[in-house]
Amino acid sequence: MKHRMLRAQLLTFIEQHRKASGHYYYATTSRQATLYSSCYAAMARHLLGNLETLSAAEHTEWVSYFNCHQDNDGLYRDPVIFAQGWYAGDLLWCGRPHLTCHVITALACLNEVTAKPLRWLDPWCDPDALLHWLEARDWGERVAWTGNEIMNIGVLLQYARDFHNDTRAGQAVAVLLEWLSTHHIHPGTGVWGDADSSDPRRRSHAVQAAYHWWPLFCYDGVPIPCLERAIDTVLATQNPLGGFGWGVHNAAEPFMSSACEDIDSIDPLCRMLQLTDYRRTDIQAALRKAVDWVLTNQIPDGGFVFQRNRPFEYGHPELRSEAGQGAMFPTWFRLLSLALIGKALPDHPLGRFPWQFVRCPGMQFWVMEHQS
Repeated sequence: MKHRMLRAQLLTFIEQHRKASGHYYYATTSRQATLYSSCYAAMARHLLGNLETLSAAEHTEWVSYFNCHQDNDGLYRDPVIFAQGWYAGDLLWCGRPHLTCHVITALACLNEVTAKPLRWLDPWCDPDALLHWLEARDWGERVAWTGNEIMNIGVLLQYARDFHNDTRAGQAVAVLLEWLSTHHIHPGTGVWGDADSSDPRRRSHAVQAAYHWWPLFCYDGVPIPCLERAIDTVLATQNPLGGFGWGVHNAAEPFMSSACEDIDSIDPLCRMLQLTDYRRTDIQAALRKAVDWVLTNQIPDGGFVFQRNRPFEYGHPELRSEAGQGAMFPTWFRLLSLALIGKALPDHPLGRFPWQFVRCPGMQFWVMEHQS
């Protein structure tokens, strides 16, 4: 695999979506730059070791662009996306909490922190209120939405603890991880939720939920509950094409897996490979097979698609790409899948590339770097 060529293609693609320093379009058909797209650009360029090329002025402008969109409660607001009421920015599984989890990682890639503390987190810093909130989540058909909700809260609590020295946030993280270790998790499958995960589609749905919580454990070095059973379950989500879709995002062509379905299994397999020798050969084989599938989602413009042969709108028209059109979100997410595999398989060609990860809670840290 010609990684220099892959890197050059991706950087060219990202540059084609730049409006100004720190301002990026989602796709070439987008009309306005968005804060989300700026996050994807910063995170992708950091993975590729390209942010060092920024001038001091460009760096300052990019950070200012992020921080001028921080509300007084600490969360960030994309003025384009939320102006038209994309869930009004208020739902826990998406909106402002979801965006803020991306901004904190992008800022960390730029060696910066949020300008204001995350006061929005105060209700979740009360242990009793946090436990009540956790139990009130949907652990049935919408467990994947619960996955996003808990990840958004957990990541921001970890950030407030580590970057703002918030001791109450740190205590809340400990309560959260202890509760997740013992509630709504099936010892036989290692995943959470009340639905039967023996069906391939439901299993995929359950793993997509669990993917949002396993990084919380890994970032803090807390043992993943039921680790071996979790590995069995995640391995079982790989489909015949090498991806990890079973129809959750594409009922018509279930094996044409999305960027989300793929990373939701790739990320935990990469992390779990560092924690145990259990089924090591099987995990390595699954990841090698996954590389070929992920790369089939790169298109001639150099970017990646969310799903092959299908348009995709990420909740708003300014976060839309047409069929066969690369876009910033799937480009970053599929690049992250390749980078994680590269770290997990140092002997693979992807492992020879000097991927850059960041010590920040969320999705773009590497467990061994955090624990070293």
